[in-house]
Amino acid sequence: MATTLADFKTNEKSWWCPGCGDFGVLAALQKALVGLDLAPEKVAIIAGIGCSGKIGNYINSYNLHVVHGRALPAAMGVKLANRDLTVIVAGGDGDAYAIGMGHFMHALRRNVNMTYIVMDNHIYGLTKGQYSPTSDSGFKTKTTPSGNIEHPVRPLTTAVAGGATFVAQGFSSWQPQLARLIQAGIRHPGFALINVISPCVTYNKVNTYDWYKETLTNLEEDPTYDPHDRVKALEVLAAKDELVTGLIYQDPASVPYEELLPHFSKTPLATDSYEIADAAWEKMLASLE
Repeated sequence: MATTLADFKTNEKSWWCPGCGDFGVLAALQKALVGLDLAPEKVAIIAGIGCSGKIGNYINSYNLHVVHGRALPAAMGVKLANRDLTVIVAGGDGDAYAIGMGHFMHALRRNVNMTYIVMDNHIYGLTKGQYSPTSDSGFKTKTTPSGNIEHPVRPLTTAVAGGATFVAQGFSSWQPQLARLIQAGIRHPGFALINVISPCVTYNKVNTYDWYKETLTNLEEDPTYDPHDRVKALEVLAAKDELVTGLIYQDPASVPYEELLPHFSKTPLATDSYEIADAAWEKMLASLE
């Protein structure tokens, strides 16, 4: 039986602010899961700390809510323990690109088959409006009243340059495109980053819905753009200051980490057999003499 949106919804009431971009991300993710006809018991949402970290509570699937910045290693453990699960990691720009940046860089190079959805609002919303790693230079917040003096992290450029095999960016208001990108990320054999512009209507009065609608460039509208050219992707990101949406880069030859592990079982650890034949056991013992 095909799944429906109702299969992926819970009864928990959201505490996101009215107008929060994360509502759009939630809706697009649920649509993507239905479009792929995934069963709720075959999906695991691993989420970090922050407003975005609550998203797993609103999706009917397995849900693991972990400590700040540690969603990626937890998700890797889940995926390697049960390769039958579709593992989706969710976080915010603070969770992903500040305390979680070390894990982010290693996730890029390991290429475990999972999808990372980062809800980027250029601010710390849960803790009431401090500047975040992606906040623009000069951005005024409670902790930068004279303007942010730091250069912002460029997550898309970092990912493409760091060896990622799938990099995309969506906008929470553009549902059809975002749902397609999430589906493509889930289908991709390897680590997929989908950075989502998800405006904070309460604490960020600069990077608003209207501002993004006026400044974003949709790469899908450029018939000459080739998302399989890593160098071209870096050039476009630099020229557009990362203000783009669509598939930015995908490696068609990607092979996930778990496929490269020698003798690694494809069956979940919980159902795998750990019995060793007597002859194999005797051979191992003999090799230690």
